[in-house]
Amino acid sequence: MIADLKAFFRLADWVAVTAMALLTGIGLIAVWSFSPPWAGLFGRQVLWIVTGLFAFLVFSLIDYRIFRNHGLFLVALYVSVMLLLAALLLFAPETRGVKAWFQVGGAGIQPVELMKLVLILVLAKYFSRRHIEIARLRHLLISGLYVGAAVFLVLLQPDLGSALILVVAWLAIAFFAGIQWRHLITFFVLVAILSGVAWAWLLQPYQKERITAFLDPYRDPQGAGYNTIQAMVAAGSGRLWGKGIGYGSQSHLNFLPEAETDFVFAAFAEETGFIGSAVLLGLFAVLGWRIVATGMKAHDNFSKLFVLGLASFLFSQTFLHIAINLGLLPVTGIGLPLISYGGSSMITILAGLGIVQSIRIHARAEIE
Repeated sequence: MIADLKAFFRLADWVAVTAMALLTGIGLIAVWSFSPPWAGLFGRQVLWIVTGLFAFLVFSLIDYRIFRNHGLFLVALYVSVMLLLAALLLFAPETRGVKAWFQVGGAGIQPVELMKLVLILVLAKYFSRRHIEIARLRHLLISGLYVGAAVFLVLLQPDLGSALILVVAWLAIAFFAGIQWRHLITFFVLVAILSGVAWAWLLQPYQKERITAFLDPYRDPQGAGYNTIQAMVAAGSGRLWGKGIGYGSQSHLNFLPEAETDFVFAAFAEETGFIGSAVLLGLFAVLGWRIVATGMKAHDNFSKLFVLGLASFLFSQTFLHIAINLGLLPVTGIGLPLISYGGSSMITILAGLGIVQSIRIHARAEIE
């Protein structure tokens, strides 16, 4: 273990680690500023971050080839999380119309966050073993079954945002694996057809209202368009330097709902302005750059596909969250990675970043 720690301190990507630490620190400040003191969210977030950093260190020290060389273990993980997603529909309490959390000791556990990491591992394993014959359509279809089963259970919660993230991660890994363009075009045609089916039979009325409100939020400013309008007001009112930490009127006067989770970027922009938002986006850009750099230098297909898949997941979730907060996309309830309040997301993302560090450490150790 001491030797592993020495290797970690010597070979880890400290630029990425620094960006990660700064982002979690900003997230902690955001939770402190935007959440009411009586809710106790700040203390819980400290616990989630400490637990997540421990997971980051553990997965950095573990040999990532455990995942690469043991496909049955990954399948068992996938099946286990699928069972948790199914159990949500039967046993989880309904919160704001969604069955997405198990309540354990006053804390919510969200299995879909674990599924995001597990699915990236499973898909990286699947495509890494079939890269020679990746041109065959059946590999896109078989991998799609893994994703489709998870997406189906997530949509039943219903959680449209997380379902979209799972699909994006799948497409990104398939793209980096070398899937043919005609197969991707066929997929998008099917998505267009299924979207029509979903609108007619699957989407709940409130989800349809969010989509129509996105097109014209002022058509129903006190109803379906309220969240979008308040988020845009908060983000725009920060101007260049912001109103100051703890002085955001939209979040502190409760005009902006879920300021510590779904609309944390808008609340952060209100208090820190364009400058603070630019710094935040810069840190995400640095972290993304270092993750992609690790993936491009990976020594095997599994490592490359996992790292680029994780980068795609983090980028897509960050992009969707910010676009929703700026009124560019319909509201779907997506948190900002490492910033929004939430233990399941924090621990899972930090564990995934730990695996990225393990890949980098072993790649550099082989060169030396």
